[in-house]
Amino acid sequence: MKRSILIILLLSLSVKLTAGDNFCGIRNTTFQNGENISFVVFYSALGVYVNAGSASFSANVERFNNKTVYHVKGVGQTNSKYDWIFKVRDSYETYFDTATLQPYKFIRNITEGGYKKYENVTFNQSANTAITTNGVFKVPNCIQDVLSSIYYARNIDFNRYKEGDKIPFSMFLDNEVYNLYIRYLGKEVVKTRYGKFNTFKFRPLLVKGTIFEGGEKMNVWVTNDQNRVPVRIESPIVVGSVKVDLMGYKNLRYPLTSLIGFR
Repeated sequence: MKRSILIILLLSLSVKLTAGDNFCGIRNTTFQNGENISFVVFYSALGVYVNAGSASFSANVERFNNKTVYHVKGVGQTNSKYDWIFKVRDSYETYFDTATLQPYKFIRNITEGGYKKYENVTFNQSANTAITTNGVFKVPNCIQDVLSSIYYARNIDFNRYKEGDKIPFSMFLDNEVYNLYIRYLGKEVVKTRYGKFNTFKFRPLLVKGTIFEGGEKMNVWVTNDQNRVPVRIESPIVVGSVKVDLMGYKNLRYPLTSLIGFR
């Protein structure tokens, strides 16, 4: 399976809640209607990072099948001057319940180099199934897609964990359920291209792909405030390394109190 910058961003921020876990059925206290966050993707092969692409995420309240939902969109792309090397134009959408944060619909439409993929998934949470063009698949309770799980994960209280603790998660992608985990690494001050932040740091277990290596090699930092916004992701790749930094935001639910100094 192709592993673009955007999908790794999604996978790395996705914390899913198994049956019986207190997180199953968690309520949203971190984001609101109209929120928009944007990132710049930097690439390095010789120790110098260059601006290679961008990604953005928006969340809006809508009606879907007579239900009130968050419609979240995530898009990622390489800068045009690097398209001749490896062109990326990725789009992800999810519709999930505003009360339970459980997804009803997931759409993935990507172009990565010469690879194209379209995926349309309908979730039946009561029957624990995911329906795609390839059939009906059994999934665990409270299953998330890669995009809805970012917003679910932002409601985790990291203060409940000790450094080194593993937090299990699973998601449905490419007609499969992935059972992974993140390892909580504690609190840390991190300086990004946007500014300096108080953060929570964790390291996700990744599945080996065409770009990223498997294992615990990626580091992720999210704001240590009520918003839980991701501010930096770093990871080696097959050739070189990538760094993803928060570069803009609109309509956050709370003041960004974790920001302690601008660049």
